[in-house]
Amino acid sequence: QVQLAEFGGGLVQVGGSLTLSCNASGRSTYGLGWFRQAPGKEREYVAAIDWTGRRTYYSDSVKGRFTISRDNAKDMLYLQMSSLKPGDTAVYYCVTGDTSAHIISHRIDYWGQGTQVTVSS
Repeated sequence: QVQLAEFGGGLVQVGGSLTLSCNASGRSTYGLGWFRQAPGKEREYVAAIDWTGRRTYYSDSVKGRFTISRDNAKDMLYLQMSSLKPGDTAVYYCVTGDTSAHIISHRIDYWGQGTQVTVSS
């Protein structure tokens, strides 16, 4: 059974940094990623990583500021966020799909429960 559990969200000031973590267990080779949803908006793709961890992909809105990584030995996924902006305020979801390409195209198999990130100005 696939289980995704995010943690590490919180309140941070503009320009600050925050790292999200996700315990992703119950599946072998697969893609992992992050989505987010701001109040009143649709869920938005943020980043994806292939099962080896060697290939990473980012939305234009976070490229250069966020870094996705994974540790398969620990069943962990991470999202390092820096230079945070008020527009990054959202609930962040850990997701899994067959491949990173599936995740980028919103073909998601499982979602975590989400963790709130609030960037204050």
